[in-house]
Amino acid sequence: MKNKKYAYTGKTKRVDGIKLKQIVAIRDFGNVNKGDIGGWIKSEKNLAHTETCWVFGNAVVYENARVYGDAQVSGTAVVYGDARVYGDAQVSGTAVVHGTAQVHGTAQVSGNAKVFGDARVHGDAWVSGNAQVYDTARVHGDAWVSGNAQVYGTARVHEDAWVSGNAVVSGTARVYGDARVYGDAVVYGSALVHGTAQVHGTAQVSGNAKVFGDAEVSGGKWETTPLQIHGSKHVLNVCAHRRISIGCENHTFSQWKRKYKSIGERYGYTEEEIKEYKKYIDFIISMEE
Repeated sequence: MKNKKYAYTGKTKRVDGIKLKQIVAIRDFGNVNKGDIGGWIKSEKNLAHTETCWVFGNAVVYENARVYGDAQVSGTAVVYGDARVYGDAQVSGTAVVHGTAQVHGTAQVSGNAKVFGDARVHGDAWVSGNAQVYDTARVHGDAWVSGNAQVYGTARVHEDAWVSGNAVVSGTARVYGDARVYGDAVVYGSALVHGTAQVHGTAQVSGNAKVFGDAEVSGGKWETTPLQIHGSKHVLNVCAHRRISIGCENHTFSQWKRKYKSIGERYGYTEEEIKEYKKYIDFIISMEE
């Protein structure tokens, strides 16, 4: 191949019984200068000669893994299996990417994080700390998974959502918007957490449950949205403990008692519709008290 950007230094080492070779830059590109010593790869299939991708320091890439585009693998990171790291992605620290996992876009996987299985981390997403993303889970957008958090199954964490601490998101669950799941919280099944909702403490959200708006769940178990009423104008949901959402509005029981009329007027409800929704609100409160 013409215009190669690296060669081998002649130094080798074995990882998992596989012979890896140390690389050295033979021309300037990106933030790499001619003569810079790089990391370790099994063969030229692991690291493209095109664009500015590079393997730094003691990082290793082997088996059928590929690093290409403008991606960077550094620190003591390990990329192997059929993994792909590309775009402007960065894998650093002691992070591990393997299986058929893909890290791309401007995504970053750092610290002791692990991305494996058929997982995908892309967009501007971050996976850091001791976090793990695996199976066919997806983390994308500006999402962040950190701490000891785990995202797996076919779960999705995206947009500006954060999953941190010891939290677990699994099954077909989705966490998105500006939602936060942290502490020892667990979100699983086909649950949805979105908006500016927060799930934390030892809370569990599962089944077909939906937590959204500015709701907060901080303990106990939330297996299903316990009550949903389809009114003549908007749907009412008991979206968290002692909270009701109607359309885009999400308030506590006491707030609805005080403000139901002014909220209804703001959204163009007729007098009859306001009376109708007042009955729904009173009914929901009577069921909870």
